[in-house]
Amino acid sequence: MDSNWIDKQSQRFGNHTLTVGILLIVLGFIGILVPVALSVITAALIGWLLILGSAFWGWHAYKHGASSIDWIKSILLLFTGILILVRPLTGIASIAILLSLYLFMDAFASFSMADRTRIRSVHGWMIFNGIIDIILGVLFLVGWPASSLWMVGMFVGISLLFDGWALATIGWGMRKP
Repeated sequence: MDSNWIDKQSQRFGNHTLTVGILLIVLGFIGILVPVALSVITAALIGWLLILGSAFWGWHAYKHGASSIDWIKSILLLFTGILILVRPLTGIASIAILLSLYLFMDAFASFSMADRTRIRSVHGWMIFNGIIDIILGVLFLVGWPASSLWMVGMFVGISLLFDGWALATIGWGMRKP
């Protein structure tokens, strides 16, 4: 590889890319092994993020003399965050529905991109990606809400695993000989 290219990539990704990739792989494996725990952690994180967002939005509304609509948004964020923390199973089921919706939208985007792509290898992979997204979306819905408890954690774990794998591969390739 060209050493100039490696130097540019090192500046872009940093020396910690391999380490972060390995940590994400470990988290992904743990999530896959105990998906229910990761589902609960994911719901709790989302709940706390909504509460934090409510505080930021409320502070903004207070400081800038916002209208009652801005306060309603802050209250809804707070209520939703608290509801997810108090009733995590309901929060996890809601997250599962949102993930399913995302997968269906991603499938249609993949099919659209495949339709616009004339390169045979890319076309096939986009169709394959769309089919996998539809299968996963249907799997989320078929067992909903009971399957939500483990499927959300499994989905997040798999996502962490593949993100980690990608970063570890980049970090490994950036090592100086």
